[in-house]
Amino acid sequence: MDFKEIITNKLKEELKVDSIQLSVPPNQELGDFAFPCFALSKELKKSPVEISLELAEKIIIENVTIKSEGPYLNFFVDKSLLAETVLKEIIEKKEDYGKCSDDEIVLVESPGPNTNKPLHLGHLRNILLGDSIAKILSFTGKEVHLVNTVNDRGMHICKSMLAYQKFGEGKTPESEGRKSDHFVGDFYVKYAQAAKENEELEQEVQDMLVKWENEVPEVIEIWEKMNGWALNGFSETYKKLNFEIEKEYYESETYKGGKDLIMQGLDKGVFEKDEDGSILIDLEDKKLGKKILLRSNGTSLYITQDINLVRLRYEDFKFDKMIYVVGNEQQYHFKVLFEVFKALDFKFSDKCYHFSYGMIELPEGKMKSREGNVIDTDNLIEEMIQISKLEIKSRYDNLTEEEIEDRAKKIALAAVKFSIIKYDPLKNFIFDLKKSLEFEGETGPYVLYAYVRASSILRNVDKIDYDIDFTKLDTELDRKILTQLEHFKFIVKDSASHHKPSTLAHYLLELASTFNEYYRDNQILKAEEDIKNARLVLLDSVRLVLRLGLGLLGIETLEEM
Repeated sequence: MDFKEIITNKLKEELKVDSIQLSVPPNQELGDFAFPCFALSKELKKSPVEISLELAEKIIIENVTIKSEGPYLNFFVDKSLLAETVLKEIIEKKEDYGKCSDDEIVLVESPGPNTNKPLHLGHLRNILLGDSIAKILSFTGKEVHLVNTVNDRGMHICKSMLAYQKFGEGKTPESEGRKSDHFVGDFYVKYAQAAKENEELEQEVQDMLVKWENEVPEVIEIWEKMNGWALNGFSETYKKLNFEIEKEYYESETYKGGKDLIMQGLDKGVFEKDEDGSILIDLEDKKLGKKILLRSNGTSLYITQDINLVRLRYEDFKFDKMIYVVGNEQQYHFKVLFEVFKALDFKFSDKCYHFSYGMIELPEGKMKSREGNVIDTDNLIEEMIQISKLEIKSRYDNLTEEEIEDRAKKIALAAVKFSIIKYDPLKNFIFDLKKSLEFEGETGPYVLYAYVRASSILRNVDKIDYDIDFTKLDTELDRKILTQLEHFKFIVKDSASHHKPSTLAHYLLELASTFNEYYRDNQILKAEEDIKNARLVLLDSVRLVLRLGLGLLGIETLEEM
């Protein structure tokens, strides 16, 4: 029995409308569900308060108490029926609790790195958003494919290549004891430093790009070597994060097709040639100015390969939606790109969506890779693992090194992932390493510890008796937890429809907080037998939902901390 659906259908029937949006009240005293009446005011020519009062008198739903509260209509589900309905559904569906069915095919692109530097904190936010969005969409029944664009050619790549050619002296990651992608990034920084003293290096980079596109052997040799180092390093980092990419597309393999499509567009008259020989699209009427698609020297830009890449992806997956997870500094790029798709009459042009997100900043300001002012993902993870190890060793003296390593890694990753995912994707925020590892407050370890607490209680029980008396779950805290458990289904749907994993993260914080309060105020194992059994089933359900929710955020649970 889905009370939200029952209430929604009753309101539709009464108001003779096609859709109804119920909200979840901020606190339990205002009910399990609420219906705001503001939107009906204009059509019905009545105040929202009047509408709420009239609906409260008219609508009758079995086992649901309906109260008017100002402009809101609040719904209270019968306590014992709520317990029976919610817990029986969780017991029956287990890992499938909250799942939906859908036949939509969705592609999620993440993280789109450049092969001239290691993955930094900004890439990490991209990875965590892309991964959690993909997991949540998949949980709601969509066929999801996580794909990646590897930007392995262009001016930025040639900067690292030129620096290695000039200053590398035949060194390798192995000879220098550096992780391979970090080794490549060192030369990106070296180029930036050298370019400050020598302006002619910029022209050398452009010349190198022309040579690369003309496949000059010595340039290709450097490119293959440095790209290999970068890609091997990325793979190691993805593995640390348990991040799995289904299919990767390389700019070096797609840009030529982009050039061909641009030339076709020029022939059709949708693009034009500028005086300097570059090819552009005029989007002045869209207030997007003129955008160069192909340089005057014939070399391509980011957008060149993007034009062909979407076509290849549609051939591969026949997607219903293509989500580009890319930072908000690229908003203009995607506005132009989608207009290019329309100009070329791509039938999937309206299926593409730019998921724009804000930047992570350091206490000292914005990160800049070329200046070396970044937090590398690898270094961050390693530092947090070491801090976690020290904490674990101070608490336990009977664990093996392997157990300490495993536990420390899970706690560290939970801390990193949750501390980033919890923020609204649209917002910038300042990353605080120390706070993210705390066991109190809005942190991954806090939610993880609630799961561990529930697990520790259940380990003391031989077998859970699921044939319980649901009326024994009659306290206000019982009801609060039951309501939160029921809302998991709606939270996941909301997180999916708005592409906001942060909504799920905050739900998990609330559930963990309520459970910790319940743990503090209630006897469980020492309660009377029928009350104990009911509470154990409630506890087991909380544990399941915490595990499901954390899993959708890419966070592994553990049984002890």
